[in-house]
Amino acid sequence: MDIGSLLISLASGAAGGNLGGQLFKDISLGPVGNSIAGVLGGGLGGWLLSLMGIGGPDASGVGAIISNILGSAVGGTILMAVVGWVKKAMGKG
Repeated sequence: MDIGSLLISLASGAAGGNLGGQLFKDISLGPVGNSIAGVLGGGLGGWLLSLMGIGGPDASGVGAIISNILGSAVGGTILMAVVGWVKKAMGKG
């Protein structure tokens, strides 16, 4: 796994988590929580893309980088939203 691709995946995930926090203000985890959930979701999203052969941390080229960024950002947003919804459902949000 290329460390540069992994860093792109993690940074894109953090950005996606924070974007999700802005979009879903009622389930936002705060800047730090959104970033942590986003990093985890971004890593997971990039890993899932690589398993499907679409992109991810092991791919190369501009298209692969763009798919890595988008997939990781979406993964970060989704994980932030899921954690936020669970937290709200438990009465802690």
